[in-house]
Amino acid sequence: MLGLRLGHSPFPSLWSCNMPRLIRLLLLVSLLTPGVKALGQGPEYTADWESLSRHEAAPEWFADSKLGIYFHWGVYTVPAFGSEWYPHWMHVEDSWVYKHHLEKYGSHQKVGYHDFVPQFTGEHFDGDEWAELFQRAGARFAGPVAQHHDGFAMWDSEVNPWNAADMGPKTDITGELTAGLRKRGMKLITTFHHARHHQRHAGEKIDPKHPPHDSHYAWNEDFATTSDDPLLKKLYGNMSEEEFNAYWFDQIKEVVDQYDPDIIWFDSWLNVIPEHLREEMCAYYLNHAAAKGQEGVIAYKQVDLPSSVGVLDIEQGGKKDLSPSVWMTDVTISDGSWCYTDAMGVKSADLVLRNMIDVWSKNGVVLLNVSPKSDGSIPERQRKVLREIGDWLAKYGEAVYDTRPFDIYGFGNAKAGDGHFGGQSATVKYSADDIRFTVSKDGKTMYLFYLGKPEAGKRFSYGKLSPHHYPPHGEVKRVTILGTDHEVEHEMDTHAWHVTLPDVPMNEIATVLKIELE
Repeated sequence: MLGLRLGHSPFPSLWSCNMPRLIRLLLLVSLLTPGVKALGQGPEYTADWESLSRHEAAPEWFADSKLGIYFHWGVYTVPAFGSEWYPHWMHVEDSWVYKHHLEKYGSHQKVGYHDFVPQFTGEHFDGDEWAELFQRAGARFAGPVAQHHDGFAMWDSEVNPWNAADMGPKTDITGELTAGLRKRGMKLITTFHHARHHQRHAGEKIDPKHPPHDSHYAWNEDFATTSDDPLLKKLYGNMSEEEFNAYWFDQIKEVVDQYDPDIIWFDSWLNVIPEHLREEMCAYYLNHAAAKGQEGVIAYKQVDLPSSVGVLDIEQGGKKDLSPSVWMTDVTISDGSWCYTDAMGVKSADLVLRNMIDVWSKNGVVLLNVSPKSDGSIPERQRKVLREIGDWLAKYGEAVYDTRPFDIYGFGNAKAGDGHFGGQSATVKYSADDIRFTVSKDGKTMYLFYLGKPEAGKRFSYGKLSPHHYPPHGEVKRVTILGTDHEVEHEMDTHAWHVTLPDVPMNEIATVLKIELE
């Protein structure tokens, strides 16, 4: 370290000029400290795709992380019926949600969506405990649906009056959870779904049974969705396009500035936001992240952003083959809606995990959704699945975290149906006949997953791993059941690689072989 005295500076011109002393000190620090920008230097990224494409869309920490958890929790959990789209469907005449609303609550004039806000109490929410649960489940990042299509913000907002700090729970949900995550060394994701929130059909004559799909609330003079009340119109998105676009952007900037998310994630309909504004938003976030020393990630759906700028997310599904670039999928722990409903079921841990292993083998990262109740509790059935996932990862995580895909993702007999949003379904029923692979980043270890419980003591032959197909990247020196010292007999011939499993208990969800290479 340089031992400098102000009177013997190697930069005498800094001290001889008439600059204020503080400015001179800051300039000196910028000259002596690598990576510190000089005063007046412009932002790292400008608001155009070419500049934004210079950043690494999927940094190493993200590729290593493999699993994140988020949650659909908001005012829509008060009726706990249908799905998180309740505020949309309750205003679509003759829909099953519309009929339910009339039967349970009466007319929309008597009980509108805004009347549910005081009942969104969240009294059992504990951000630190939720962070502990998510870490226990094996997640390396977590966070809230910051704002869904309904326009209610889950953070302490000065921009949006309909926010969880001022209404409903009267708690900064994002802030409390973020504190719990940071304490545990976890990263933060905030997801944004509010591009759809804008009322784009004000004054139009629309079919009340089939309203346009690019606005969340149907324009109907009989409902509060058309209100010009200064407060209500913010909830129902009733504002000009120019005003809404600024409102959309200002809320994202507020979350970025207050909570420093490591990932910002965008649902469908981002493409309805003007392109120049999407460029400005990406530049704002990436410059903020860079200033904070973060390697920020932006996730998007369909073709809403250039692939050179963000990470593609495929909803409720996965890629059908190995991807050269890191991608993401958001999936539910429930077997139906994303938010809690009284009728929701919960997937089994083996179904969730086996489908996650398939994603990991294809260079993907999983964003798993949980569904808290309106009182801020996460039901025990969901917690049990999270614990079971965490228990499996605690034993076999070496084969998951910090790994990369093999030459092929694997093989097997499971039939994968199509996903609703591209790719394949997220609920494929795998068995021990389905094999998946990952490799360590240093290439010295390969991992073989049985997506089920293989038969102990049985000999298996894998032609796909033969010398003329996709052999391991080096001579195999040792094979064990991961997490144990149980050796696995193995041999390679010109037709196949053969392994004989030891006669020991196998994992019910997925057993993993650790293949050590020369």
